[in-house]
Amino acid sequence: MTDSTAQPRGNTALAERVEAAAQTQRPWRCIVWDDPVNTMSYVTYVFASYFGYSRARAERLMLQVHRNGRAVVASGARETIETAVTAMHAYGLWATAEVDHD
Repeated sequence: MTDSTAQPRGNTALAERVEAAAQTQRPWRCIVWDDPVNTMSYVTYVFASYFGYSRARAERLMLQVHRNGRAVVASGARETIETAVTAMHAYGLWATAEVDHD
C-alpha cells in the first residue's frame, strides 16, 4: 500500500543537483581580507608573484584590502579560485571564495 500524500523524492534531489551545477558554472571570486599581521609590501609581493600582476595592479589591490578591509583579487572557475584561496592561506593571508553574483 502506498501513501498518496508522500511527495516524490526525485524532485528535491534533482533541484539540488541543478542548483549545485549552476553554482559551479557561475564565476567565483577570491577575496583577500585585511589582517593585522602582514605588511603592505608583503601583500603587494604576494599578489604580484602569485597572480603575475604588475606592481601597480598589485599595489592597487593591496590598498583596497588595506582601506576597505577586503578586495576581490581574482575571479574564474570554482576550482581555480579554490586553488588561489589555498595559495593565499599558504602565504599567510586571509582569503575566502564566493560565487560572483554580479
